[in-house]
Amino acid sequence: MALGKKQLKVLQQLERRVELCREFMNDWLLFNQILSAYPKADANKAQLESQFLKIKSKLAREHRVLRDTLQADYGIDGNLMNIVSGATSLENIYAQSEVSIKKLQTEWHRAFISINETLGVLDDKRTRAEAGEKIFVMDASGGGGGGGGGMSAGTKKNIIIVLVILGILAAMFLIPPIREMYVKAFRDIFQ
Repeated sequence: MALGKKQLKVLQQLERRVELCREFMNDWLLFNQILSAYPKADANKAQLESQFLKIKSKLAREHRVLRDTLQADYGIDGNLMNIVSGATSLENIYAQSEVSIKKLQTEWHRAFISINETLGVLDDKRTRAEAGEKIFVMDASGGGGGGGGGMSAGTKKNIIIVLVILGILAAMFLIPPIREMYVKAFRDIFQ
Protein backbone atom coordinates (compact mmCIF):
# COMPACT_ATOMS: atom_id res chain seq x y z
CA MET A 1 0.00 0.00 0.00
CA ALA A 2 1.41 3.39 -1.01
CA LEU A 3 1.38 5.98 1.72
CA GLY A 4 0.17 9.53 1.12
CA LYS A 5 2.28 12.63 1.76
CA LYS A 6 0.80 13.25 5.20
CA GLN A 7 1.28 9.65 6.26
CA LEU A 8 4.88 9.69 5.00
CA LYS A 9 5.51 12.81 7.07
CA VAL A 10 4.03 11.11 10.14
CA LEU A 11 6.20 8.06 9.46
CA GLN A 12 9.31 10.26 9.25
CA GLN A 13 8.39 11.94 12.54
CA LEU A 14 7.88 8.56 14.20
CA GLU A 15 11.20 7.25 12.86
CA ARG A 16 12.96 10.33 14.28
CA ARG A 17 11.27 9.82 17.64
CA VAL A 18 12.26 6.16 17.75
CA GLU A 19 15.85 7.15 16.88
CA LEU A 20 15.95 9.82 19.62
CA CYS A 21 14.52 7.42 22.18
CA ARG A 22 17.00 4.66 21.24
CA GLU A 23 19.92 7.08 21.51
CA PHE A 24 18.68 8.23 24.91
CA MET A 25 18.33 4.61 26.05
CA ASN A 26 21.87 3.80 24.89
CA ASP A 27 23.22 6.78 26.82
CA TRP A 28 21.19 5.72 29.86
CA LEU A 29 22.85 2.29 29.61
CA LEU A 30 26.28 3.96 29.34
CA PHE A 31 25.47 6.00 32.47
CA ASN A 32 24.90 2.73 34.35
CA GLN A 33 27.99 1.03 32.88
CA ILE A 34 30.19 3.89 34.07
CA LEU A 35 28.45 3.86 37.44
CA SER A 36 28.97 0.10 37.79
CA ALA A 37 32.61 0.16 36.65
CA TYR A 38 33.76 2.70 39.26
CA PRO A 39 34.01 0.42 42.34
CA LYS A 40 36.09 -2.23 40.54
CA ALA A 41 39.70 -2.53 41.71
CA ASP A 42 41.27 -2.07 38.27
CA ALA A 43 39.08 0.93 37.33
CA ASN A 44 40.66 4.16 36.09
CA LYS A 45 38.67 6.37 38.46
CA ALA A 46 39.75 9.71 36.96
CA GLN A 47 38.77 8.64 33.45
CA LEU A 48 35.43 7.24 34.68
CA GLU A 49 34.67 10.50 36.53
CA SER A 50 35.32 12.44 33.32
CA GLN A 51 33.11 10.11 31.26
CA PHE A 52 30.44 10.26 33.97
CA LEU A 53 30.25 14.05 33.86
CA LYS A 54 30.08 14.01 30.05
CA ILE A 55 27.27 11.43 29.92
CA LYS A 56 25.32 13.33 32.59
CA SER A 57 25.48 16.50 30.48
CA LYS A 58 24.49 14.62 27.35
CA LEU A 59 21.55 12.96 29.12
CA ALA A 60 20.30 16.32 30.37
CA ARG A 61 20.38 17.82 26.85
CA GLU A 62 18.84 14.74 25.23
CA HIS A 63 16.13 14.51 27.88
CA ARG A 64 14.89 18.01 27.17
CA VAL A 65 14.83 17.43 23.40
CA LEU A 66 13.17 14.05 23.84
CA ARG A 67 10.46 15.40 26.15
CA ASP A 68 9.71 18.35 23.84
CA THR A 69 9.68 16.14 20.74
CA LEU A 70 7.61 13.25 22.09
CA GLN A 71 5.01 15.41 23.86
CA ALA A 72 1.98 13.14 24.42
CA ASP A 73 4.06 10.01 23.77
CA TYR A 74 6.53 10.94 26.51
CA GLY A 75 6.17 8.31 29.22
CA ILE A 76 9.59 8.32 30.83
CA ASP A 77 9.84 8.16 34.62
CA GLY A 78 9.66 11.69 36.02
CA ASN A 79 12.36 10.80 38.57
CA LEU A 80 14.94 10.22 35.82
CA MET A 81 16.42 13.71 35.89
CA ASN A 82 16.51 13.64 39.69
CA ILE A 83 18.75 10.58 39.39
CA VAL A 84 21.07 12.41 36.98
CA SER A 85 21.18 15.66 38.91
CA GLY A 86 21.53 13.92 42.28
CA ALA A 87 24.51 11.89 41.13
CA THR A 88 27.04 14.69 41.50
CA SER A 89 30.13 12.49 41.12
CA LEU A 90 31.02 8.83 41.24
CA GLU A 91 33.15 9.42 44.31
CA ASN A 92 30.19 10.99 46.15
CA ILE A 93 27.87 8.16 45.11
CA TYR A 94 30.18 5.46 46.41
CA ALA A 95 30.88 7.41 49.61
CA GLN A 96 27.21 6.84 50.51
CA SER A 97 25.79 3.83 52.29
CA GLU A 98 25.15 0.54 50.50
CA VAL A 99 21.41 1.18 50.92
CA SER A 100 21.67 4.52 49.07
CA ILE A 101 23.59 2.88 46.24
CA LYS A 102 20.98 0.10 45.94
CA LYS A 103 18.22 2.73 45.92
CA LEU A 104 19.99 4.58 43.10
CA GLN A 105 20.31 1.33 41.12
CA THR A 106 16.61 0.54 41.66
CA GLU A 107 15.62 4.02 40.48
CA TRP A 108 17.90 3.63 37.46
CA HIS A 109 16.16 0.34 36.56
CA ARG A 110 12.70 1.89 36.98
CA ALA A 111 13.69 4.72 34.61
CA PHE A 112 15.20 2.20 32.17
CA ILE A 113 11.92 0.27 32.07
CA SER A 114 9.97 3.47 31.41
CA ILE A 115 12.34 4.39 28.54
CA ASN A 116 11.77 0.93 27.06
CA GLU A 117 7.99 1.28 27.42
CA THR A 118 8.11 4.63 25.63
CA LEU A 119 10.27 3.15 22.90
CA GLY A 120 7.79 0.27 22.55
CA VAL A 121 4.86 2.67 22.11
CA LEU A 122 6.77 4.65 19.48
CA ASP A 123 7.91 1.52 17.66
CA ASP A 124 4.33 0.20 17.61
CA LYS A 125 3.02 3.47 16.19
CA ARG A 126 5.73 3.44 13.53
CA THR A 127 4.89 -0.14 12.54
CA ARG A 128 1.19 0.69 12.30
CA ALA A 129 1.96 3.80 10.23
CA GLU A 130 4.15 1.74 7.88
CA ALA A 131 1.19 -0.63 7.42
CA GLY A 132 -0.96 2.30 6.30
CA GLU A 133 -2.91 2.97 9.50
CA LYS A 134 -3.54 6.63 10.11
CA ILE A 135 -1.61 7.67 13.19
CA PHE A 136 -1.84 11.04 14.89
CA VAL A 137 1.31 12.63 16.29
CA MET A 138 1.84 16.10 17.66
CA ASP A 139 4.68 17.86 15.91
CA ALA A 140 7.28 19.67 17.98
CA SER A 141 5.45 22.99 17.56
CA GLY A 142 2.29 21.52 19.10
CA GLY A 143 0.29 21.38 15.87
CA GLY A 144 -1.20 18.29 14.33
CA GLY A 145 1.22 16.12 12.42
CA GLY A 146 -1.13 14.91 9.72
CA GLY A 147 -1.98 11.31 9.20
CA GLY A 148 -5.18 10.86 11.13
CA GLY A 149 -5.57 14.21 12.85
CA GLY A 150 -7.04 17.50 11.75
CA MET A 151 -9.32 18.20 8.82
CA SER A 152 -8.45 18.34 5.19
CA ALA A 153 -9.04 21.56 3.27
CA GLY A 154 -11.99 19.93 1.46
CA THR A 155 -13.65 18.95 4.73
CA LYS A 156 -13.25 22.48 6.10
CA LYS A 157 -14.77 23.92 2.92
CA ASN A 158 -17.78 21.55 3.15
CA ILE A 159 -18.36 22.48 6.79
CA ILE A 160 -18.31 26.18 5.92
CA ILE A 161 -20.83 25.64 3.10
CA VAL A 162 -23.17 23.71 5.42
CA LEU A 163 -22.88 26.44 8.08
CA VAL A 164 -23.70 29.17 5.52
CA ILE A 165 -26.76 27.24 4.30
CA LEU A 166 -27.91 26.68 7.89
CA GLY A 167 -27.43 30.41 8.56
CA ILE A 168 -29.58 31.31 5.55
CA LEU A 169 -32.28 28.86 6.64
CA ALA A 170 -32.19 30.24 10.18
CA ALA A 171 -32.54 33.79 8.81
CA MET A 172 -35.47 32.65 6.64
CA PHE A 173 -37.38 31.38 9.64
CA LEU A 174 -36.28 33.77 12.38
CA ILE A 175 -36.47 37.16 10.62
CA PRO A 176 -40.18 38.00 10.05
CA PRO A 177 -39.95 40.01 6.77
CA ILE A 178 -37.76 37.34 5.14
CA ARG A 179 -39.97 34.53 6.49
CA GLU A 180 -43.13 36.22 5.12
CA MET A 181 -41.50 36.70 1.74
CA TYR A 182 -40.66 32.95 1.45
CA VAL A 183 -44.05 31.85 2.82
CA LYS A 184 -45.79 34.06 0.23
CA ALA A 185 -43.56 32.68 -2.56
CA PHE A 186 -44.29 29.13 -1.41
CA ARG A 187 -48.09 29.79 -1.42
CA ASP A 188 -47.93 31.35 -4.89
CA ILE A 189 -46.24 28.19 -6.24
CA PHE A 190 -49.00 25.89 -5.02
CA GLN A 191 -52.03 28.05 -5.94
